[in-house]
Amino acid sequence: MKQEINTKSNAESNAANRLLVTVIQDHPGEGAFPNFPKGMRVHLADEECQHFIHWYPCIIEGHETYIPESFVTDGRLNREYNPTELVQQAGDELEVLEIINAWLVAKNANGKIGWIPAESVSSKRS
Repeated sequence: MKQEINTKSNAESNAANRLLVTVIQDHPGEGAFPNFPKGMRVHLADEECQHFIHWYPCIIEGHETYIPESFVTDGRLNREYNPTELVQQAGDELEVLEIINAWLVAKNANGKIGWIPAESVSSKRS
């Protein structure tokens, strides 16, 4: 039996598997936030965000922001979290790193990582 040899490098394989999107409407963001470490106390609002399900207004270390409910267990972060949103213009291209409850964690052309609502982007082929 002849064995096939994969000639694609890891970099080529990773590039082929990237999810790229194009920003279709400007997104101004809501300011920069620090990284909050796993275990940090989170004060959730009683009601979730009306526009995005499974997101809650919260206060972390005095910072008012929003958080996906899956990031909180027993009033504490269950993973590192930075709520900073990307400030992007229509036509900008982003690489999607994670998708959580109608929001994307993405990296822009300058290497900055942040959040952007999925409704602000359109998929693109890599």
